[in-house]
Amino acid sequence: MACARVAAAARQVRIDVPALVAFADALAPAELSHALAPDPGQPDFGDDREAAAMYVLALDAVNFGSGWFPELRKRPGLSGYRTLEACLRERVARDGPPTAGELARTTAADCAALFEQGPSPTPAIAELLELFAAAWRELGAWLLERHGGSGYAVVRAAKGSAERLVASLLELPFYRDVSEYGGAPVPFLKRAQITAWDLARALPSGAARFGDLARLTLFADNLVPHVLRTDGVLRYDAALTARIDREELLASGSP
Repeated sequence: MACARVAAAARQVRIDVPALVAFADALAPAELSHALAPDPGQPDFGDDREAAAMYVLALDAVNFGSGWFPELRKRPGLSGYRTLEACLRERVARDGPPTAGELARTTAADCAALFEQGPSPTPAIAELLELFAAAWRELGAWLLERHGGSGYAVVRAAKGSAERLVASLLELPFYRDVSEYGGAPVPFLKRAQITAWDLARALPSGAARFGDLARLTLFADNLVPHVLRTDGVLRYDAALTARIDREELLASGSP
């Protein structure tokens, strides 16, 4: 409802509805039918539900920071996120997923070593690593205090509801991505919703069978408006288009 209100009131961006219909019709049914297929880049945990859940929770907890990625040391051919994913995946293959206790003790130096950023990262990346460490400490403490240190206990507590799992993650400040438009709150809840989706994909069949996945929104990733703009679904006014094309920073909270 909040997003519908914003779309109706927006002055600098509008949705081209006929273009949106054509865009949706062009989506390949085969791609949609495989949306819940296991991620081929994920480690094979077999029937180990706890390991799979901890891996997803840890990775999604640091699924942010693309504004810093131009300065991030990336592996050849990989994006910023895929670099982080590859580093964590290799650590998991070698030592298993991090425990709640390990997450609760994470430092920025730990993140720098794990994510291959070297002992002297740039000031911007040092800031990002501090945020990654804080996000993991918050997650680890929450798992220990509320779920006995178990990642899969988070899934069990949701009782088959993705919406309930998202709501539980909102106990953590790092997951409360809520903005404001026209004086009213607009929740994005990107990582909380992605976590529910990723758990549904990662866990063994039936282990995270959420009956309400369709209630999740399109994830608020920064690539979404880019794709919709280039495909003609989003129409920006001339002034905004010029600013974006000049790669100017649009301040958070600005009109």
